[in-house]
Amino acid sequence: MTFVEFGLVTVIGIVAGIVNTMAGGGSLLTLPLLIFLGLPATLANGTNRVAVFCQNLSAVAGFRRKGFKNIEYGLFLAVPAVIGAIAGAWVAIDISDTVFERVLGILMLVMVVLILWNPTRNMSSKGEILTKKRRWMAAFFFLFVGFYGGFIQAGVGILVIATLTLVNGFDLVKTNSYKVVINSFFTFIALMIFAFHSEVDWIVGFLLAIGMGIGGWVGSHLAVEKGEPLIRVLLVIAVAGMAIKLLTGLSW
Repeated sequence: MTFVEFGLVTVIGIVAGIVNTMAGGGSLLTLPLLIFLGLPATLANGTNRVAVFCQNLSAVAGFRRKGFKNIEYGLFLAVPAVIGAIAGAWVAIDISDTVFERVLGILMLVMVVLILWNPTRNMSSKGEILTKKRRWMAAFFFLFVGFYGGFIQAGVGILVIATLTLVNGFDLVKTNSYKVVINSFFTFIALMIFAFHSEVDWIVGFLLAIGMGIGGWVGSHLAVEKGEPLIRVLLVIAVAGMAIKLLTGLSW
């Protein structure tokens, strides 16, 4: 890895860590970056989990420092998410790199639409709903969220936020505090599956993790509303460009 690539991985890692913690979608930047740097798609998919896991642990610590210590509901939702992630990771390992890149490009464009549409922006004002019915409804949805996270990871934070906001009515700060707990569990399990199949570049993964760990800590301490509009704009531009690159094979 060259000095320029070293710096690029670190800087993108910091940005992605902040984005992941504040809004979700940081892996929409890091996963394509690893592919563009020459890692085969499946190897990049596994390697990205190292950084995401470290970033989530950093964010959990940051939220706890800010007083968000009740993680019981997060642990409840982590169970179906882990089950889904196991299935998703096995599917990701079995498909070819070419197919994975095409799927990633399509999903990135879908995520751009979700980021622009932002369907959850007005949903949390109705107040929290934690009835037994809503808890189990969320658990059911997290089976599919976990599958997506195990399969591709990129953009899963957006799905977690949407589920917790629409089903339980949490505000964005509380949603993010639960999100990093849930993500920590299913990301670790998926990482172990990729590692078992030798689909993890640990050196690159830990380098990216340094940046994302810093970003996760910074993001958990920022006021969510302050930077979210700017983050969404920059994320849309970057993700759209990367998606076009993956789908067309154009050279930059």
